[in-house]
Amino acid sequence: MDEKFVYVTTSDLEEAKKIGRRLLENRLAACVNIIKSVESMFWWEGRVQEATETVLIAKSTRQRLPELIASVKKDHSYECPCIVALDIEAGNPDFLKWIADETTRS
Repeated sequence: MDEKFVYVTTSDLEEAKKIGRRLLENRLAACVNIIKSVESMFWWEGRVQEATETVLIAKSTRQRLPELIASVKKDHSYECPCIVALDIEAGNPDFLKWIADETTRS
């Protein structure tokens, strides 16, 4: 399937909204979901660090991924933002078609 979930972590809700809105305005995503607060632990600069982050999940397609990744990186405050595309193995055919339709309209 060409449809993807794209998982992105951001520094806060405002950054997630800014990124999400730009993805939608440019038809790089059909929909975004924002999860306001997650506690993250990760290796960075040689040590384990902790932060409160906001998660953005975008519904998009394989064809839109290069532009989507570039757009997120442009608006993101992190030096190395988490942007990963996850395959959708199956789902409601009407919903999957909607993702494809909404990311191809101009």
